[in-house]
Amino acid sequence: MDKRWLARYPKDISAEIEIDKYASLADLFEQSVQQFADQPAFVNLGKTMTFRRLEARSRAFAAYLQNSLGLKKGDRVALMMPNLLQYPIALFGVLRAGLVVVNVNPLYTPRELEHQLNDCGAKAIVIVSGVAHTLDKIVKNTQIEHVILTGIGDQLSVGKRSLVNFVVKYIKKLVPKYHLLGAVSFRQVLRKGRHQQYVKPNITPDDLALLQYTGGTTGVAKGAMLTHRNLLTNMEQAKAAYMPLLTVGQELVVTALPLYHIFALTVNCLLFINIGGCNLLITDPRNLKEVVKELARYPFSALTGVNTLFNALVNNEDFRELDFTHLHITVGGGMSVQRGVADRWKQLTGTHILEGYGLTECSPMVAANPYDLQQYSGSIGLPFPSTDIRLVNDQGEDVPAGEAGELWIKGPQVMKGYWNRPEATNEVLKDGWLSTGDIVTMDEQGFMRIVDRKKDMILVSGFNVYPNEVEDVVAHHPKVLEVAAIGVPNGVAGEKVKIYVVKRDPSLTKDELLVYCRSSLTGYKVPKLIEFRDELPKSNVGKILRKNLRDEVLQQQAENV
Repeated sequence: MDKRWLARYPKDISAEIEIDKYASLADLFEQSVQQFADQPAFVNLGKTMTFRRLEARSRAFAAYLQNSLGLKKGDRVALMMPNLLQYPIALFGVLRAGLVVVNVNPLYTPRELEHQLNDCGAKAIVIVSGVAHTLDKIVKNTQIEHVILTGIGDQLSVGKRSLVNFVVKYIKKLVPKYHLLGAVSFRQVLRKGRHQQYVKPNITPDDLALLQYTGGTTGVAKGAMLTHRNLLTNMEQAKAAYMPLLTVGQELVVTALPLYHIFALTVNCLLFINIGGCNLLITDPRNLKEVVKELARYPFSALTGVNTLFNALVNNEDFRELDFTHLHITVGGGMSVQRGVADRWKQLTGTHILEGYGLTECSPMVAANPYDLQQYSGSIGLPFPSTDIRLVNDQGEDVPAGEAGELWIKGPQVMKGYWNRPEATNEVLKDGWLSTGDIVTMDEQGFMRIVDRKKDMILVSGFNVYPNEVEDVVAHHPKVLEVAAIGVPNGVAGEKVKIYVVKRDPSLTKDELLVYCRSSLTGYKVPKLIEFRDELPKSNVGKILRKNLRDEVLQQQAENV
């Protein structure tokens, strides 16, 4: 471990993480509930849920899964909803029942949803009504046997619940029609579960807790198998890194990132559950006006986000008028934090953005900047406690100090592998080391900097977009002959998707192609730039050379400077 970390640890925190401090996430949750029973655990849409109430409702949810649905240890349950109080109830209910959580992005198209549900073999899904129509289109093609539906306001007080659900459905018209026969309501599940017996299963640290879908370094979405030990140790690693800035039982963290994203799940949800903190859940972070109004109501002390969120906030006049006296920690992840954004954030709020680095396959945190950082470092920080790293060349040999190499990681947070994909697992796990595909340098103090991505992944506002997936969709258009997708720089958002298309039919237009893409791709994956060409650059074996296209973009930008 780097000496910079050792010097920063409080005396009661070891330089190495206690790997099996808790037997499972259920064990962690139950211990926290006992310690912080009557303190707030989650706040959403003006409603506060205490640890005690979360325990009772998640226990009822677990009992229903065990009894009414007859689900057995290891069965998969998909959760498809934004940040609502229903999410932690379902999350901990599923985990306490010994089942496996499969997080699903509510923005998925029917094609994307069908792939993930079939790949994981989920038997049940908890889904918010606003996207139930997506499930309706493909549910017959999956193994889903049980559908649990919830409205946005289902965990609010009686009057507010009815009002919110009415406005969402009939005024804002955000609930398209669907027909899911046999579906039960979330509230009905809790009512029935309260009268059923919950039996705590024997859960071991090596048991699977989460199937978190990612493209890995290339290709279609794959389920990273994250165990209870993976998630617990990564939470402990984050705790060791950030605890000097946190006070047990007194923190309120702004959770604008969705909890179905592994960064928010580990750092916001698990870490703050562990220390008796409260999560302020933001349901729609894209509605900046409402986000700022919500922040004005609470003395938030911590905030996590991505560069695009920080940039939007510092440019918002109402946000600049907020009281930041309670804020003492800001953590950035998901994408690079830009110096200009970091400097403006520091000037406005008085806190540095502590940039970190992680990936889904590592639960996700691997490195972070020290908590007492006094200036923008431009790096992804130092490796976490109990985390070993190597920088290697294409032959798998360690590179000399100061040179760039592919980052390899070994630690208790590294996944077991990809679900039902042994070949893909063997490609990235080598003798216990995870090859990340990221090219990194390290300075004499141990600070790492990402130089480039070895693979072709595109990073859009912190979300991974894989060219193969975009190209597969576009290529299915009958008027398309060939296509290549790359990422091009897009300011604070990181990158945007650009496609190069060779027409099969001369009548094909950009607008026609965009409409087609929107029907099969989540919004952030839809190409923002389309360029028609007579031919695409290829290797001598006919492989389309994306690198040549990226180099063209960089050269054009350099000429325009």
